[in-house]
Amino acid sequence: MKEYDFVMEMEVRDYELDLQGIVNNAVYQNYLEHCRHKYLRAIGINFGEMHDDGMDPVVTRSEIDYIQSLRSGDLFYVGVKLSHEGRLRHVFHQEIVRLIDEAIICKAKITATVLKNGRPSPAPEFQQAAEEFRAREGVGFRV
Repeated sequence: MKEYDFVMEMEVRDYELDLQGIVNNAVYQNYLEHCRHKYLRAIGINFGEMHDDGMDPVVTRSEIDYIQSLRSGDLFYVGVKLSHEGRLRHVFHQEIVRLIDEAIICKAKITATVLKNGRPSPAPEFQQAAEEFRAREGVGFRV
């Protein structure tokens, strides 16, 4: 992928490791989620305000390909690019990449939809906010 809307750098913490000395597979989902949330805040999407308006984004599908492992102290980044499928699906294409050698650790496709009062609902503000962010910041905005 390598062309992201948003990138954030992180470091593996010891408590994220399993008995094999590598990052536990479930932790990668936390990394991916943290990046998605930071990205949405950066483009101006506020979960609290959405909830107050009766709208809640929810993950409906997660596809993750684990390619390599991270170890204690590894520095890495998580990249995300947002696309839209139809009126209801927002797709976050993500990668976790080790900084030292640019090795792709995992690739993910996370599909979300917005529920309005408990029912799937279009959320054009996601697409609009993403397009405005790309125009303003360009590709690869880093935190």
